[in-house]
Amino acid sequence: MQHLSLIPNVPSFRSRTGRVAIALQARQPVELFQLAEKALADGHLLEFRLDALPKPAAAIAPLRRFLAKARLEHPDLLAIATCRRKAHGGHFRGSLRDELDILAQAASVGCSIVDLEIESAEQANSAQFQTLRQTLRQSGAALLLSFHDFAQFVDPATVMDRMLAFQPDLLKIIPTAHSLMDNVRLLRWMEKQTASAEIVSFAMGEEGALSRILSLRSGAAFTFAAPSSGATTAPGQFTAPAMRDSFRVEEIDRATRVYGVVGNPVAHSLSPLMQNAAFHRERFEAVYLPLLIHSMDDLLEAVRELPLSGLSITMPFKQQIMPHLANLDPLSARLGACNTVRLGADRRLYGFNTDVAGVVRPLERRLPLRGASVLVLGAGGAARAAVFGLVEKGARVYLCGRNPDAAAKLANEAGATAIPRSLVPDRGFDVLVNATPCGMVGHPQSMPLSPEEWNARIVFDLVYNPLETPLLRTARERGCTVIQGVEMFVQQGARQFELWTGKPAPEAEMLRTVLHALELREQAAH
Repeated sequence: MQHLSLIPNVPSFRSRTGRVAIALQARQPVELFQLAEKALADGHLLEFRLDALPKPAAAIAPLRRFLAKARLEHPDLLAIATCRRKAHGGHFRGSLRDELDILAQAASVGCSIVDLEIESAEQANSAQFQTLRQTLRQSGAALLLSFHDFAQFVDPATVMDRMLAFQPDLLKIIPTAHSLMDNVRLLRWMEKQTASAEIVSFAMGEEGALSRILSLRSGAAFTFAAPSSGATTAPGQFTAPAMRDSFRVEEIDRATRVYGVVGNPVAHSLSPLMQNAAFHRERFEAVYLPLLIHSMDDLLEAVRELPLSGLSITMPFKQQIMPHLANLDPLSARLGACNTVRLGADRRLYGFNTDVAGVVRPLERRLPLRGASVLVLGAGGAARAAVFGLVEKGARVYLCGRNPDAAAKLANEAGATAIPRSLVPDRGFDVLVNATPCGMVGHPQSMPLSPEEWNARIVFDLVYNPLETPLLRTARERGCTVIQGVEMFVQQGARQFELWTGKPAPEAEMLRTVLHALELREQAAH
């Protein structure tokens, strides 16, 4: 197979430490090239999805002008032209002849790579295919044969055999993952093939996040991302700024340690943003990924195969992972829940719980907990961590939940006191901790108690989205000291960072990163 380094004007991607192709699509040419102009700030490998345009051929002339102008400032700019037909997962409704003609024209006006789906290559007759190849050679462009399966995971070796018959310059094989192990299989296959072929391969879907980010580590020529502004072109796609600034894919190599947050769902977790910012700040060579799983068996199998160093565990797996731990700290044993895993040199799992630190640390900075009177609202997982942690610190903990039986059971286990809601207004507390989802974005109930029902000096709302909950707003109006839920999130993450790295966590950087992300989300929501 011919390598890119042998094709005029197209440097080998193998000589570069990671590349991210920014996939661009729009409904009109003017929008497409405006998007491309902005995307140049994030990278110089751009894919033009011509098939998303109503008339792709009408974009050829402006494409020529854009590339000529852009290369004056960015001589290393590489452009990929794609015109995928609707039958093969694209948007183009034209004929095969039309598709081949548009791709040939794109190469002639300066695109360095043209993407032709394998189905079109197989449907084309010999003369059509050879005409395209001849045009590409004359233009100094490379042929990328692509395969996409938007429904299932397929054997990449079988697809590769189909492609090799056409002697492409690059292979692009994109199945859909349904498990962590689908990612592992794809990455293992790539590691064996990329020594002799230029391959782009990762899995689509939220389950495919792992391979999108680690594919470069396995030898991929490049990976794909969405522009910072604009629609994604495939399920599970990250933005180019996220790939560059958060995951730092261009810096990942064999020495990079891999961590991740495990759960279902995980797509909107801020943990990757926070932990990757901490790793970068402390110059700790690691990456932290979102890992969607559907079963504990999938996770345990992947752990044996992946170069993982540690995990954050979210619901519903905090309890399910307990039987699989080689050892765990006493607090996790008492709680019956583990949210942090460190993998030993023996590849066994060692469990910890940092949710407790997330509650205790912010409060300890405001008052001595020994002897303090604390009212905890709720009887779920968050309340459990709060109650056990506060009792361990010597606080007098009172627990009030909507389910009196669940509250009484938790109070009995932790050494706290269950209190019915009717008695709460008669008491004053040093601290009120809301461990219910009341006030959370999308939750119908905004307040766990009415303003007349409670009296406390300090109010800690474990809900962190939105930053300012109705409970915190009421507490501020009363002159109470308030603690936002984001502090719990950052403190539990800081303790995880310390367990994994053995270094003090850069708490200020972690907090700044999370606050900025939450503020952007709130702005977008309004």
